[in-house]
Amino acid sequence: MAARTNHFGIALRGWRERVSPRDSGLEAGGDRRIPGLRREELARLAGLSVDYVVRLEQGRARNPSAQVVTALARALRLEPSERDHLFRCAHLAPPPAGNVSRHVPVRVHRLVGQLAGNPTAVFAADWTLVSWNGMWSETIGDPRTYGWVEQNLVAGMFRTSATRGREPIGAWPVRSWAGDEVEEEDLVADLRVTAAAHPHDARLAAFVDHMLHDSPRFARLWSNGTARTHVGDRKTVEHPRVGAIDLDLDVVMAAGTDLRIVTYTAAVGTTDAEKMDALRATCREPDGAMSRADAPGSQVFSGI
Repeated sequence: MAARTNHFGIALRGWRERVSPRDSGLEAGGDRRIPGLRREELARLAGLSVDYVVRLEQGRARNPSAQVVTALARALRLEPSERDHLFRCAHLAPPPAGNVSRHVPVRVHRLVGQLAGNPTAVFAADWTLVSWNGMWSETIGDPRTYGWVEQNLVAGMFRTSATRGREPIGAWPVRSWAGDEVEEEDLVADLRVTAAAHPHDARLAAFVDHMLHDSPRFARLWSNGTARTHVGDRKTVEHPRVGAIDLDLDVVMAAGTDLRIVTYTAAVGTTDAEKMDALRATCREPDGAMSRADAPGSQVFSGI
């Protein structure tokens, strides 16, 4: 049987050797054979015994508590993604995140810019629309006309009591091939994942409470406990100029963030692809340009 890889010890030693003693408030004097912190220095910073740090690095202690991992992560000045990795190496669930972020890093802007030829939008983890490109507006309509409360797709989907299937969510109808019920269940299940990951986000909690009170359909789906990440769908866009367009919708998680990048594509060599080419020809936005929901003229509600 293959020996178990000591992932926790490998990460711990690598990060210990990366940290500058001076950055940790320690004197950097003395003869140091390797850069970074000595084991006894890390032990002192984390409030642990030197022997325990040695056993963790060597894999002789394999079940540190969440309190120990938290202390080590703090002493090692780990980034959130590194801290979460250390927790997983210890076979522990990472600590819950803070508030849902709507910040779009430069690298995500750059990635979305490469998708300028396709309708593309960036959503926060709670499905608040953050930004979109010109082809999104050209294909599905300008989001500033959608009338979603808080610019949130979930709110837009459940904004009527019983006739959502007969009313467009956006500027014109966009139908899921799986049907309204499946589409709604997928979105609620994804929102449940976000709510579990951000239990201390007061804005998200208030939004969920609002939806539970305002929409019986949402409340029924929320109560079934289903939780899974939404990855995509097949849609028909009932476009007012070029007619019905069948498109694949893909949801991509931006690495290191909770952001959802949503993009529509048409199968090559189809009439749907030809219709998308016609829309590209009339798209007035420059390639790579993105509109933001918080820009002047955007409709952002605060009634939740």
